[in-house]
Amino acid sequence: MTRFSPLFSIVSTLVVAAGVVAADVGYDDTPLLPGGTWRVHDGRRPPPPVVRPGRVPGAPPADAVVLFDGTNLDGWETTKGGPARWRLVDGAMEVNGTGSIRTTRGFGDCQLHVEWRAPAEVESSSQGRGNSGVFLMGRYEVQVLDSYDNVTYADGQAAAMYGQRPPAVNVCRGPGEWQTYDIVFRRPRFADDGEVVAPARVTVLHNGVLVHDAAPFLGATRHKEVARYEPHDDALPLQLQDHGNPVRFRNVWVRPLD
Repeated sequence: MTRFSPLFSIVSTLVVAAGVVAADVGYDDTPLLPGGTWRVHDGRRPPPPVVRPGRVPGAPPADAVVLFDGTNLDGWETTKGGPARWRLVDGAMEVNGTGSIRTTRGFGDCQLHVEWRAPAEVESSSQGRGNSGVFLMGRYEVQVLDSYDNVTYADGQAAAMYGQRPPAVNVCRGPGEWQTYDIVFRRPRFADDGEVVAPARVTVLHNGVLVHDAAPFLGATRHKEVARYEPHDDALPLQLQDHGNPVRFRNVWVRPLD
C-alpha cells in the first residue's frame, strides 16, 4: 500500500474541495471508459460540485428551490389564475375548497420532496378519504390518499401513478400522521412531429420505501380513461390537488435536474 505524507493529503484535500483537477490523485495509464474521454480512476476528471445537505432528514439541501416553508403561499397560484388561497395552519398549507394550486414557476426533470397529512378524523372511505394528488408538470399524478386500512382500487391508492400503476407496496401511515414523498421525475421527450421519443418516468419513495422505480407513465393522468400523451413545453408548474378533503402539505422543495 502506498503511503502519502500528511502534507500531500492536505494539499489533495484542498485541491478537490476547490474543484480543481489534480492528476496526482489518480492515474493516466488506465483503460478508457466506454463512450467517453475519461480513464478508469482518471485524476484529471473534474470532481462533482459540492452541495450541502439539509441539517436533518427531509430538510432542503443547499441547491433546492423551497416551494413552501410553512410561512406563506408566495410562489403558488390557483390553477385558474390568481393567488393561492389555501389555509395556513401550524406550518402547513391545508386544502380548503378554493381549488387546486400550482407553482408560478415551471419545472421539467426534477427531484421533489413533499410531506402530506390526511385528516386525523376518518369521515369516509375509499376515494373519499384524504384524497389529493401531486401532479408533475400539472399532468402526471402521484396519488395522495389515506390508504391505511382503507380498501379502494389499486391504481388509486396512496403513491399510485393514478389510473396507471399501483405502488409496489402500501406503506401508508395512519390517519393524521405525516407522510413523505421523495420523487425523481423525468419529463417525456417529444419529436418535432409530436411523437413520444421517451415517456415520462417516475421514481417514488413513500415514507422512505421505494414504490416506483423509473416507472413509465402511459400519458397524462385521466379519470376512468386510458392515459395518453399530448405534446407540451419542457417546463410546466407542479400542482397540488384540491379534491375536497382537508389534506395538509408542508416542507415542499424541488431540485431541477435539467
